[in-house]
Amino acid sequence: MEFDIRILSASIRQGRNSHRVALYLRDRIEEPGRDRATVLDLNALDLPLFHERLRFMTDPPAVAKDLSSSIGKADGVIIVTPEYNGGYPAALKNVVDLLYDEWHRKPVAIVTASDGSFGGTQVITSLQFTLWKMRAWTVPTMMPVPHVQEAFDEAGKPADRTTWGARSDRLLNELTWCMTARRRMDMPDGPVK
Repeated sequence: MEFDIRILSASIRQGRNSHRVALYLRDRIEEPGRDRATVLDLNALDLPLFHERLRFMTDPPAVAKDLSSSIGKADGVIIVTPEYNGGYPAALKNVVDLLYDEWHRKPVAIVTASDGSFGGTQVITSLQFTLWKMRAWTVPTMMPVPHVQEAFDEAGKPADRTTWGARSDRLLNELTWCMTARRRMDMPDGPVK
């Protein structure tokens, strides 16, 4: 059973390091025999600040409609976010609030990154709470990345393939379980008995 996963790279800062983790996860997911992954890079998308949810806009920009479609079609989403002063970036909040129905029961895994030793763990609670309010299905397994600039190079290659392979496998296995459960629950004849 192949899945189509979106990786939302949340940082738009110059010299950002969390994007390295998004590239690593994309490569890991797309290893032979695994799933498909697309990185949605908020820096590259350069979204405007939205003043209204997409579904209430009279003339939404094409970039917003494309983002909505991409998230809506995905079997699951991985959000890779840095921690800024104990929270997540405004660019990510902008995207989360832009959409609504697209998050409903969508399996979402959270990956945090920081240059410090805690790996962005302070951002998990606030992001998870926001996603719960949006009715997303947040995956219980998280993947904090401490000292991200040392853990991954700019192309997303890990310094320690074994450690990050094991950590990412735990995250991806849990996400796969949730995506499988969601797919079964959404079957036309109802859940598998």
